[in-house]
Amino acid sequence: MSKDYFVAMTEFHFMNLQTMSEIGYYPGMQQFHDSVNGVLRAWAGRDLDSEWPQPIASELIKYMDQTSVDVAFCLREPMMDITGGVVSMSTNGFMLQQIEPYPERMYLEANVGPVIKRGIKHANWELDYLVKERGAKLCKLYTPEDDGPLNDKRLWPFYEKAVELGVPLTVHTGMSYVCPQPSNHCHPSQLDDVMLAFPDLKIIAYHAGWPHSEELIGLCGKHKNLYLSLSGIIGWFQRAPYRGYHTIGTALQWMTSEKIVLGFDLPFDDLGRVTDYIKNLDMPEELQEKWGYAQVTEQDKANILGLNLARLTGIEPTKRAPLR
Repeated sequence: MSKDYFVAMTEFHFMNLQTMSEIGYYPGMQQFHDSVNGVLRAWAGRDLDSEWPQPIASELIKYMDQTSVDVAFCLREPMMDITGGVVSMSTNGFMLQQIEPYPERMYLEANVGPVIKRGIKHANWELDYLVKERGAKLCKLYTPEDDGPLNDKRLWPFYEKAVELGVPLTVHTGMSYVCPQPSNHCHPSQLDDVMLAFPDLKIIAYHAGWPHSEELIGLCGKHKNLYLSLSGIIGWFQRAPYRGYHTIGTALQWMTSEKIVLGFDLPFDDLGRVTDYIKNLDMPEELQEKWGYAQVTEQDKANILGLNLARLTGIEPTKRAPLR
């Protein structure tokens, strides 16, 4: 197989810089800032006070071209609880404006939450509109900022709407990484109830469910429409390779590589190092012998890098970025 992989990734967050400049005085902003530094140090080896590319589309496209990444699914950053529900860090409308100059390279990954807080009627209307009228290919469900967990029955009509529209949901799983949001709203075990109730619903579980990755892997083996995403945590895997070997090796014992997808959720200038991590992934012989992990094949890499997301979102897996 050619090494010119089609590469597609979810969870590229854009921020409305004007809004960000207006909300810095809220006490929750400092709390958010201090707490997010923990995960950034692990995943990216730096914190919010380090130099970052601007979180907007015109910056992202530069790094996509430099690293031969073809497609990005882009979504708003909500965090409305930081301001007591006053404002979102970015909106779906802002995201649509940002991605408009880059058709076929950037697609909308909607986020219509917090679903319970705003009301199912409003969330379902916006999801319906964004999928049917504005071409949203995915929808993120972020329960840490909502009033209930993933298996809260108040979310059942939202899941029904996603099944009706045929839109896969991307879901934050594992711990909640930032204050003031609780971790008990996003434990991977909650997805068992959801998938049993909605077996036709496609869910992509973000961050490999860390620190509950093995439980999520078992659930992905159990449920045919539950997918494991390496979003964000792939940055940690690249910096600490044996973490990645064990998680990916274990996952491939429970499911085929068609069930693993690539996500980002990192500073844009980390794009090259994390895509290269998958492109060059080579399972050490000692782990193959002692842990029974399979070697990662070229087909496995192609699936993870983009073919799986193309199938889930209905886009053509054709190269769109300059080759390096």
